[in-house]
Parts: sequence; structure tokens; C-alpha cells
Amino acid sequence: MRVHVVDHPLIAHKLTILREKTTPSMIFRQLTEELVMLLGYEATRDVAVEQVQIQTPVATTTGTRLRRPRPLIVPILRAGLGMLEGMVKMAPSAEVGFLGMARNEETLDIVTYAERLPQDLTGRHVIVLDPMLATGGTLVEAIRFLYERGAEKVTCVCLLAAPEGLATLEERAGEMDVDLYLAAVDERLDERSYIVPGLGDAGDRLYGLAE
Repeated sequence: MRVHVVDHPLIAHKLTILREKTTPSMIFRQLTEELVMLLGYEATRDVAVEQVQIQTPVATTTGTRLRRPRPLIVPILRAGLGMLEGMVKMAPSAEVGFLGMARNEETLDIVTYAERLPQDLTGRHVIVLDPMLATGGTLVEAIRFLYERGAEKVTCVCLLAAPEGLATLEERAGEMDVDLYLAAVDERLDERSYIVPGLGDAGDRLYGLAE
């Protein structure tokens, strides 16, 4: 596993506004989209490409296009949906799947309650979207799920991570071929497993349910 914290003044600026308690949902969604575009630029550096001959208005030349099978973008429901538009704008020819995961409150296991993905992911580069890497349990299970389906490579894009979540990911998925792209690593988790200082509940703030 490789962790990349993207150091860029625009990312830091937008993340600061995103964190603000008073930032309204409309602006929060817009900033999330913009942050994902900036992170996505870095996260797609090693996407598979091939050369192709094209004809410009002036001459024939060699260009580059995404190799088939195309990358598969997979937001983790529900908060990951708020990141989808920004990633699709960066890679409009990519395909999109969905993965819904939640913690069983009795067993504390992560269970998959919804998925819309090809049964066979052989040869696919999968880009997972989840805004908050808190405890790390959901992302670990998502990565395992995708590799069990045959994914060739998994890249994860998150806005924030807690050190505890990174430690879980390293412990349980450290040997897997995973690249993780982040806007920032925060201080810690609180007693409710919220990232501190964080930005609150990303899903609620995206969809207007925060106080």
C-alpha cells in the first residue's frame, strides 16, 4: 500500500472552506467536486493507456487514449456519491459502479448491502471513492471485495484520513497493490470515531442534513 497526501495550495484552501461548520451544503458539494478533480488528477497518473494514430486537420500523429478495459469508478454509498461527479469529469470515458457497505451493529462486521459491479473485474483498474477514512474497516473490506472479483489494481481517493484508519489499512491491506490519495491526514478519532478536527459527517453535509 502506498499513501499519497497531495500537497497543493488550492487543495489546502478548498479543504479549509469545506471544514467550516457554516459552509452550506451547496458550497460543500461544489468544493467536494473540485477537490476530487484535483485529487483525481494525481490518482490517475498510472492509469493504463495505449498509443493510437489520429488525423489532425494538418497531419497524422500519434496520440494517447485510455486502454480497454476502461477504469471503473466505484463510490461507496452514500457519501461517496458526492465525489462521483468530480471523478467522472476527470475521466469521462471511465465506467461507474456502486458499492454499499455498512457495519453490523451486533457483530461489528462490515457487510455489503448493495453492489452494482461486473462479476468479473479481471484486468480492471478500480478507483474507489470514500470521503472519510476513519476507522478504515469499510475501505479494507471494499478493497478485498474488489480483489476477490479479480481487479488488477485498486486506487482509493479520500478527502481526509485519521491515523487510526491508516494503521488499520496498513495492517489489513498493506500487502495489497493499493494507492491511497488524500487531501490531508488529521489528528485522531474521537470517542464516536469521528475524525478530529475533520469536517463532520460528510454524507449529512453533502445532502443537507447537518445542523
